[in-house]
Formats: sequence, structure tokens, C-alpha cells
Amino acid sequence: MTTPTIMWFRQDLRLADNPALHAACKRGAIIPVYILDDIGAAEWKMGGASRWWLHHSLTSLQHSLDGCLNLYLGDPLTVLTQLAEETQAQAVFWNRCYEPWRISRDSHIKSRLSEAGVDVQSFNGSLLWEPWEVLKQDGSPYKVFTPYYRNGCLKRSTPRAPLPEPCNMDLAAKRHDSLLVDELGLLPDLRWDKKLEGHWTIGEAGAKDRLDRFISQGIEDYKAGRNFPDKPYVSRLSPALHFGEISPNSAWHASAEAAVLLGRENDLDTFHSELGWREFSYYLLYHFPKLPTANLQSRFDRFPWVNQSNSSLEAWQNGMTGYPIVDAGMRELWETGYMHNRVRMIVGSFLVKNLRIHWRQGANWFWDCLADADLASNSASWQWIAGCGADAAPFFRIFNPVTQSRKFDADGNYIRRYIPELAALPAKYSHAPWETPADILDNAGITLGKDYPKPIVDLIASRQWALQAFKSTKENGSRKLPADDTGVLEVPQL
Repeated sequence: MTTPTIMWFRQDLRLADNPALHAACKRGAIIPVYILDDIGAAEWKMGGASRWWLHHSLTSLQHSLDGCLNLYLGDPLTVLTQLAEETQAQAVFWNRCYEPWRISRDSHIKSRLSEAGVDVQSFNGSLLWEPWEVLKQDGSPYKVFTPYYRNGCLKRSTPRAPLPEPCNMDLAAKRHDSLLVDELGLLPDLRWDKKLEGHWTIGEAGAKDRLDRFISQGIEDYKAGRNFPDKPYVSRLSPALHFGEISPNSAWHASAEAAVLLGRENDLDTFHSELGWREFSYYLLYHFPKLPTANLQSRFDRFPWVNQSNSSLEAWQNGMTGYPIVDAGMRELWETGYMHNRVRMIVGSFLVKNLRIHWRQGANWFWDCLADADLASNSASWQWIAGCGADAAPFFRIFNPVTQSRKFDADGNYIRRYIPELAALPAKYSHAPWETPADILDNAGITLGKDYPKPIVDLIASRQWALQAFKSTKENGSRKLPADDTGVLEVPQL
């Protein structure tokens, strides 16, 4: 009889299109394992919203595995070594992760287990293209998205088709030392997470339903519709992709099949390019492992950020800046663990350019509040909006929140959803309440500064301050800067 294989689940909490699981099942019996490694993660330990999501995703996976998923806390090398010795397992399979701390840890684990005679195999279950396989002709990594995606990726190979769910898995009985999901301590003591529950169905089945719903309702107008936060034209798959409840290959091929049938190739190309931006973020993190903390463009090391903790940062975090589209986005984040992509760009630009607060402050807040908090996407996208990353938006491209609001939430539906204190205002005034005539404010029962804050910063003045600060990053400090650009941009997700 063959010895069992340990299947180490990580950011691949699914059965379908799971290459490591598929290969492990071919060998015979498997011992499914998940290990929560907060010590190894160190400063990149998951934030509150992500831990909440993980709790429910593991609960779902436990059900899919007929209660046989073994759960542990601690050092994976210790857990896997002991498990292999006690079960006589001769192989450990996993799907690769790409965060720098995981790459270092996993390389050490693979070396130690291999020295002990254990067959260790890793697979690609998270990306469409491996980062080390897509390089320029001179062997260096790309730093601009379009040539990376169009030339480096698409011309190299088509993403593989998804694998089916394994049939008749031979699951070893759950071990006596396995913890319960509740014993991992992922849920907060005060249970603030209760407000998130009504917005999501977590787990592999929920991810598939979201993809199916997007294909039937969103793909037909994705190219234009994805910019409108009150419309159903985004997939909302980012948390499921991060935790691996669905694979990017499944999303790629399912959307392709549907779009061809519907004759929506342009919308499909845009959706695929958004999956490409996710790939590019992982690519940058792999090739530039200091991405989460260091400016990719070193000249921004000279930028005069307002670094001290201040009331402006708290107002931004709490959705109390006085700019409705910004506040609606920050409240959506707090209420749902998610924020629409267009609004992520608006709130990000407001923080780093109008308030001149360091992009890492924004990245840290998103890390704790986003259910889809992903080290690659979060870091690359905050650097993009700050102008200091690879293929970044020019710093002088400052999103005007009022202009953006009027363009992408013209009827004020998104604002009213998350800022009920402005619900009685006519739509035309919901974008800039301070411009509303006094009698209309009175009729709506709104006193600015009491019921809803006045703007915490002047847009024109703060834009000029930002541009002056930007000049300090340039060697001559005197280059004339172009005018603001508030149009639709091809951008990654924050």
C-alpha cells in the first residue's frame, strides 16, 4: 500500500482546479492540512477582515472535505515534520505562494523535508503565469503593465484550462490533535464582524455563484460599467481569488466562454486585463520584494509627506472628510470589507495627494479592513496611486472627488447608500453639500458641521500643495507640470 500524502492547503481553499490536490489524490490517501502561521507572517499577519473571511472559508472547506481537514497553529516545518513521522507520509504537496516571507519559509521547509526523505512537490494554483517565466529579451523583469501583459504574457501562452474536482478522494480520518476552526482565534472578541456577514457567501460554492452572477449580469457592460459603483458590473471576486476559493484560470476561461457567446469580446478583454493587473502585482512583488515598504521610484524618498498621525487621517479612515464620494467609499469598506475599484482610486488619491499622507498609512488601513487584503495587490496599487510605483499614474494626475462623483455616481445612489445623513438632498447637491443653497439644506434637515462635516481640506489649494511637494522629488525642481486629468484610466485594483 502507498503511504499517505500530506496536502497542505494555503491560499487555495477549494477542491476544483487545485493542481496540488489533484496530483496528491493520484497517489492515494491524502491528509488535508491547514496551518495558521502568524509568527512567520510577522508584520504581514492577516488583518481583521481577512481573518474573519478565513474563518468562514476554512469552515466551508472543512465541510467540503467531510470534516477531515486538520487545523493547526504554529510553525509549519514543525507541524509537517511531526505529521509526516506519525503518519509515515512520504510526500507533502502544496500550491505555491509568492509573498517574500512565504517564499523564504517554504524554501527552508522544502529543503529540510527533502533531507528527511520526504518527497516535496509544489504547484502553481494561484497565477496564470509564473513570475520568473515572463521576462524581457534581455532577461530583466518588466516594469510597465502593457508590454508585460500583451507581449510577455499573452504572446507566451494561453492560461491552462481549469482542472476538475478530484473524484472519490481518499481522505484520511481527522487526527486527534487537530484544532477546531473556532480554536484558531480568527474572529474578534467584540464581534464587529457581524456587520459583514450579510454581504457575502464565503467559500468555494459562494465564489462560483459570484462568478456565474457576474457572467450573467456584469460581463455584458464591463468595459464601461465597471466604473460606476452603484452598478452590478464588477465581479467582486477579489476575496475569493486571494484565498483561492476560485482560481484565476476558472475565472479566465468561464468569462471567455460566456463573452464569446454574447459577442462581448471588448468587455472580455477588459476583464482579462484586470486579471492581468493582479498578475502584474504578484510579478512586481516577486521581482521587487521590498515593494510593500519601499518606493519603487527612489526619488519619492525625498517627498515631504505629512507623516505625523493627525485628525485628517482619522477623518479619512472614518469616512468623515466632508467629500461624500470619499466618505461613502470608506464607509463601504468598514461596513462590507470591500470597496468598489473606482472609489478605491478616488479615496487613495485623496489621501496621498490632497492630504499628503504617506501611502503606507493607506495601505496599512486597507490591510486591516479589506477582506481581499493581498500583499501584492495592496502594495502595488497604493504605489501606483501615489505615483511612486511601477507603471504608476503620474503624480500630477490627481482625482478630483467632486468631478469623479458627478461623473460616476450622477444620481447619488452610491452616496445615499452609505451616507444616510445626506439622503434627503437632491442628487445634484449630494456631490458637494457645501455648495448647496441654505434653504435646500434647511429643507433636508442638514446642518453642515453638525449632521455632516464640512470639507477638511480645500481641493484647489491642496492640489497646489501636492504639486509643489512633487517638485521636490525632481533634481531641478522646476519642471512645469501638466493640468489635472480626471478621465477614465486603465488602472489596477487597490
